[in-house]
Formats: sequence, structure tokens, C-alpha cells
Amino acid sequence: MTAYFDNSATTKPCDEALAAARFAAEECWGNPSSLHSRGIEAAALLKKARRQVAALIGCPDDRFFFTSSGTTANNTAIFGVCERLKKRGRRIVTTAIEHPSVLEPMKRLQAQGFDVVFLSPGKDGAVSVEAFREAITPDTILVSCMAVNNEVGSVMPVAAVRDAIRDAGAPAVLHADCVQALGKIDVSPRALGADIITVSGHKIHALKGVGGLYLASDNLLHPYVLGGGQEKGVYSGTEPTPAIASFGAAAEAARDLSGNAAKVAAMKARFLDAVRELPCVRVNSADSALPYIVNLSVLGLPSQPLVNALSERGVCVSAGSACKAGRRSHVLTAMDLPPAIIDSAVRVSFSRLNTGAEVDALIAAFCEVAAKYGKK
Repeated sequence: MTAYFDNSATTKPCDEALAAARFAAEECWGNPSSLHSRGIEAAALLKKARRQVAALIGCPDDRFFFTSSGTTANNTAIFGVCERLKKRGRRIVTTAIEHPSVLEPMKRLQAQGFDVVFLSPGKDGAVSVEAFREAITPDTILVSCMAVNNEVGSVMPVAAVRDAIRDAGAPAVLHADCVQALGKIDVSPRALGADIITVSGHKIHALKGVGGLYLASDNLLHPYVLGGGQEKGVYSGTEPTPAIASFGAAAEAARDLSGNAAKVAAMKARFLDAVRELPCVRVNSADSALPYIVNLSVLGLPSQPLVNALSERGVCVSAGSACKAGRRSHVLTAMDLPPAIIDSAVRVSFSRLNTGAEVDALIAAFCEVAAKYGKK
């Protein structure tokens, strides 16, 4: 048995997603834009999946648009908004702990002359509402804030940021990267107050190759990917119906947010109760963090050797974000943790599909490796 606890990097496709993808590939393989029977069948499948994902987000069907990934959704949102609003201001506010698919576009915009403010988190891994209020000015055109951090699980005050934008009198669009939050907490426009919400399929047990974004209204952004005008011109390209069908099925299977969260919280508690007894272990995620993600360090044991030792014992965790392997965590650095803590940190990320036996294997392997190689 392999005990997989790297669910923030990707998830195993669930049975529902695999069945939907197979049906789409074998029975609905036409182009959804084609006006014949095969195309009409594919378009119907696309419509169903859109409805399923929109239901999980909590938004109207016709305000959700598919993309090829969460990364492309984030790029589309950021570059698209700035292109549309650049004549109304040059200030952008984001955080120093965003995913690379947000940070890298921000760096490019900064090089193009935009005034990009990167807010630092506190020790709990979250950026305060006060920091946003101080940074948002009347000429701010975009505020981009992740709902849940992908490395430490901190929950960000997105809804309060909406109020800060309003109080500043800014024309800013509020973008919430909900890739790590979808299927775990309420990410609806009503809950977050976001104008744009971006998501990804493979983080909730769908296939890779599909993401999407919610847009509160038309003309929020200039399209970033041009072509045949699919997805109402928001993101052109023939829709990958098998991946999209899997996203819809996975979204429907993940609807029990409270039940799933309770199950995961119990698994996290069991794990932390066991490892906290070891003097060499330091937990870097705050108690207020989402239960799906736990970041912790084994003092004296660098991250990658720890990952390797656990892998040899049939347990999969990660050395931080899989999207920036080989570099010191910018999230833990922004949290101002000591280098020794950062360099020995690993991320354990749970899923609703993990089992009690897998948690037992995780605890046994982690405690064995930490006791053998860790230092007080």
C-alpha cells in the first residue's frame, strides 16, 4: 500500500471522475462547437459539467468558464483585468505568499511599470485585513488574494478585502485564487465577495488539464487566450470534454463540505497528536489553518531526505509546493521562520479519500524517521 498525502499537489482521480471521462472519450468525443449530432452530444455534456462545477462553487452556470488549468485561469484573470483597467490606475495589491501562477504574472506586470504591492503574512501564515486596508488606494485596479495557502493552509480574509476595496473607493477587481479551497470551504461569490474566482480540477479528484474561472459580470477582463471564441471568448480553444466531464463529476462528489472537513480534521488531529510527542518536530501551520494542509519540520533533517525516507516506507508527502521544487519556500520565508525550520519543512496534505489505514502508515513512518534522524 502507498499512503498518499500530497493532495495539495494533485489528487487521485475519483471513480466518478474516471467514469465520466471514459464516457466522454468513448461516447461524446465530438467538438462541442460543431452543429451536428456528435457536436450536440458533446455540447450537452459540457453544459452538464459546467452546471456541476458551478454548483460546487456556488455561482450561476453562465458565469463559469472552463480553462486548461488553474494556472491559465490565474494568468487570464490577472493579465486580463490589468489590460482592461490600466487607464484607471497602475496599483495592484497581492500577497507575498501567492502561488507562482499569481506571483510570476505580478512580477512581469511590475517590470512593465505597474505598482505591485506584495503584502507579508503574520506568523500564522495569513495577511491581516489591516495590511490590505493600508495598501489599497483609490487608484488600485486589482487585488489578488488566495483563499487558502497551498503550503501552510492559512485561510485568507478575502471577504474583508472586498470591504476594504469599497471603503477605499477603488475601481479594483477582487480576484480570489480558490484552487486549494474548492471543495473544502465555501468559495461562493456570496461568501467571498470576489469578482473573479479561479479553480482547478485535479485538486478535487478530477483529471489534469482543466480549470476554470467565475466572472461576476461581462467585460471584467480582456481575453488573454485568443482563437475560436470558445467559452464565450473568455478562453479560446476546443474544450477537452473528457477532462471537463471528470471535473463535473468530481465536483458533484465533493459537495458535502462539512462532512468531508470533519473527516479530514479527525485525520489531521490523529497525526499531530502522534508527532507532537517528538521533541524534534515543529508544526509550522497555525491552529487556525485549514485541516487539509499541515506544514511541519523535523529539526536536523533536510526536507528532501525526509521526503525520500518516507517514500521508501511507502508514504508520499512533499517538500513544500510541487510548483517550485528545489527552491527555499517563499511562503515560510515570508512568515519569517528561521532557515533551519524552512530547510527541514515538509507538507502533509490530506484528502477526503484518505483512509484510517493510510493515516496509521503515515504516523508510523513519520515517527520512525523523525526519531531516527531528527535532532532536539
